Amino acid sequence: MVEIIEIIPGGIADQLALAPGDSIVAIDDDPARDFLDVLIAELREEVTLVVEKSGNGELWALEIEKEAGEPFGFVLKHPEPARCGNNCIFCFVHQMPKGMRRTLYVKDEDYRFSYLYGAYVTLSNVSKEDIERIINQRLSPLYVSIHATDPDVRSRMLGRAVSPIQPIVEQLVAAGIELHTQVVVCPGVNDNAVLSETVATLAAYYPGIKSLALVPVGLTEHRQNLENLQPVTKDDARKILAELGGWQQRFLGEHDSRIVFAADEFYLKAEGAIPELTEYEDLDQLENGVGMIAQFRALSEETLSEVGELNCPVQFSIVTGVAFHPELQRFVMELEDAVGCSCDVYAVENRLFGPMVTVAGLVSGQDIVRQLQNRNPGSALLVPDVMMRDGDHRFLDDLTPEQLGEQLGCRVMVVPSTPWGIIDAIEELNQ
Repeated sequence: MVEIIEIIPGGIADQLALAPGDSIVAIDDDPARDFLDVLIAELREEVTLVVEKSGNGELWALEIEKEAGEPFGFVLKHPEPARCGNNCIFCFVHQMPKGMRRTLYVKDEDYRFSYLYGAYVTLSNVSKEDIERIINQRLSPLYVSIHATDPDVRSRMLGRAVSPIQPIVEQLVAAGIELHTQVVVCPGVNDNAVLSETVATLAAYYPGIKSLALVPVGLTEHRQNLENLQPVTKDDARKILAELGGWQQRFLGEHDSRIVFAADEFYLKAEGAIPELTEYEDLDQLENGVGMIAQFRALSEETLSEVGELNCPVQFSIVTGVAFHPELQRFVMELEDAVGCSCDVYAVENRLFGPMVTVAGLVSGQDIVRQLQNRNPGSALLVPDVMMRDGDHRFLDDLTPEQLGEQLGCRVMVVPSTPWGIIDAIEELNQ
């Protein structure tokens, strides 16, 4: 049973006199287990929804004919994700400082959210029925955290004894379910020979396994009473990138795809050259920090070539993380020459999580306040939208952009994390 919480005016549900509080109890002859069943039913042209009316409990059987993919016109109550039963030795939730909002401490592990939102899951909690549902409903692609194909190493990584992952991978791939995978590289645990074995094993499932991302372990300064893990060093990064080059060349010859890609952070740690955008192929792992810099460079070049005679002599500031600062500074310098603006780019050191955390997406509002107090940001301070929680116009520490502006005494603009996002903000400031 799935509850309706909102009706879209003029939509199918509105025309059928459905109302908030009504519940979908069945789809054709099958019970409605959750919102995903209803979303998949929207893909059909003909479907029967059995609805229990709020208040009187009447059951309405509604035969609907529509365009395939046309929405039913209601908003469903979103379910809580299934909880994660792992105790991963690198889990970021375990490294959070105390006193933050409760939802940040929730560990989720839900294959439905992997299909819908690209969330990574280990598949360590799926049942036989779950696998059957994934296959029958064609929940593809899925995003799977492998970490190691060696069963003992994977169990250590996940913090508990788990069944081998390969039988599940084989079953899903054989059924035509596409997988995007990742390995969080922890030096001394799943690198070297273990990593080589993992890469080779997963690549053999191509194209069922479409991509594999290598991501360096993220460590905060809040790891009290946790396993002593080491960060990826410059030498570690250079070694892995050297191995990556060999793997990619081999897989290009065997499969016409590189299959395995490294997160941008590896190149930054190694102080190596960022690959060209084309070398990331379909950018399947962009949300995993793979190919973001290459994409930004390509968009920067495109943006600067199209600004033409734009003249915007405005002064403003922008914040970013320590890792991305050199790249953003490079673009801003070219932008200043192109449009006549003046911009200060601030690399915000992360005090909430510690200096080893350098990505923009984990910068807190108070860290910005500490660094920019008593500075003149000009007409406005631009904040990239990656610093906002998904679906929530707040920083990780719950500070809002409005509160940030009050504390700094300036206008704060949240902008898309793209070159065009900055250009659009400049044009608005120039009006």
